[in-house]
Formats: sequence, C-alpha cells, structure tokens
Amino acid sequence: MSGRLMFVTFLAIAAVASPTRAEAKSGSAATSVATTPRATAVAKSQQKVARYFIEFRARYALSYGHAYVIFGRVNAAGKMIDRDVAGLHPASNSTVPYVLGHYIPVPAETGVSDGDLDDRYRSASWRVILSQAEYKKVVAYIRDLQARSHFWQATVQNCNAFVGQIARSMGYKTPGIWLRPRNYIIELREMNGGPNAIGYTGPPG
Repeated sequence: MSGRLMFVTFLAIAAVASPTRAEAKSGSAATSVATTPRATAVAKSQQKVARYFIEFRARYALSYGHAYVIFGRVNAAGKMIDRDVAGLHPASNSTVPYVLGHYIPVPAETGVSDGDLDDRYRSASWRVILSQAEYKKVVAYIRDLQARSHFWQATVQNCNAFVGQIARSMGYKTPGIWLRPRNYIIELREMNGGPNAIGYTGPPG
C-alpha cells in the first residue's frame, strides 16, 4: 500500500509539473506574439532609412554655368535612390536661343538638362533633408512653378531666379540673381544653412 501510494503521488506531481500539448502550443504562440512588436519596430526603422531631400545645385558649363534643384529620396548612406530635376533653361541645344535670351525672352524648359546628374560637373551644392510633409509641399510648388515658367531671359528670369523662387517658398533668404550659378548656390547655402550645412564647393571653373 505504501509503495502504491508513493507511485500514485509521483504520477500526480508529474502531471502537474508537465505542460499539456495544448499548453505547450499556447506557450509557443505567446512567444511568437511577444516577438511581433519587435519585428514591427525593425520594419518601421527600415522604412525610416529612406529620407526626403532637396538639393540646390550648380554645375559647370561652356558658359557661366547652370543652377537647378534635384529632389527625391536618399538612403542611410546619403546616396540618392530616387531623384528628379527641375531647372529653367532655353528649350534648345543650340547656342542661338541662349544668345538671344540675353536680350529677349526665349522659350524655356524646366526639366533635366545635359550634365545635371553628373557629379563631375557639379560646381556647388546645398542639400536639405525634409520630412515627408515638407517634401510634398515643396514638390507641389515645383510642379506649379514648372507649369507657369515658359520663358528664359538672362537678366530677369534666369536659372538662378527659378531656383530662388523655390528657396523662398521654403522660407529661405536668397541672393541676387545676377551671380554666376556656382556663386549663387554658395551664397544661398551660407545665408541659410550656416557653416555646417550639407554642401559642396568646387573650384571656380
């Protein structure tokens, strides 16, 4: 009797201490649920890696250069992964409209021009990181400005003036539009970004 009692007691203790298959499954599910918030946080962190930006830029050219903006997204390393270009320039590769545009307005384009995306030709730049809301606002202004910019004229409505309108829409101060594009971007950066602004300055060219 004493031996049987001890055996039954041992079985009872083992049954209490050992989880059932359902309990084990439930515990596994609980562990899975517990890791879900962490996985979600990681996913959200990865989504935040890509940031929005606008870069005010000037490039070298056979003339005195060209000013324009590049805008889109950059990854955590600062590399552009999604980009678009807006800038005002004569709607022709011929030098004739360019020369005439120093006296009278000539038809203009507001998209990318030859050399805009080639870093070898960059003479100066100033990059500003934006929130998604700020970016959407800036892009909406750029699209509207492009839609109503039909002419280029060197002394009144030139590439610097186009860039300046975008900068002022963002609340920045702007220099005079008669500077060389390289100097215009440098002054724009110094007037608003301070000495630690994200930028580049190339040789005079």
